[in-house]
Amino acid sequence: MSKKIESNEYASFYQTYIDRILENDRSLVENLEDSLQVAFNLLKDIDKDKQSFKYADDKWTIKELVQHIIDTERIFNYRALRFARNDKTELSGFDENDFADTSNANRRKFTDLLEEFSALRKSTIFLYNSFDEKTLMLQGNANSSIMSVRALGYVTSGHLLHHLHIIKSRYL
Repeated sequence: MSKKIESNEYASFYQTYIDRILENDRSLVENLEDSLQVAFNLLKDIDKDKQSFKYADDKWTIKELVQHIIDTERIFNYRALRFARNDKTELSGFDENDFADTSNANRRKFTDLLEEFSALRKSTIFLYNSFDEKTLMLQGNANSSIMSVRALGYVTSGHLLHHLHIIKSRYL
């Protein structure tokens, strides 16, 4: 199976995330595994004071960012599962800011957030390992955009790498 994602497999909104994973020649599952390791190398040693830091009043804390990554990965996995099962129901979008506002992330232990993310990513890897090449190419509609199962997997890694870059450049 070609690792090259075609532009008709995802909405242009996701290009930033796709660009993050096109920088390497790794498979979908390798990208999921690699980005998990990159995340833990960066996040595991973040100072407690930095975990609740915002670089601007209208931005999220690092805890809220990690919760956002968790929430988004769950939603992407749900979409991938529905599309992989050939469900043609159009799925709705979500407002990431509403999710963040009600997440209670800043009240949580950072270690719990990281453990939850690790468990979720391992589940994500099992999910994508269960798909064959034909299934990965199935498409569905979410938030009024067509997306392939494969693109959702790559976007999941790219989304994480995008936010890790923001943490490194603006929070640390």
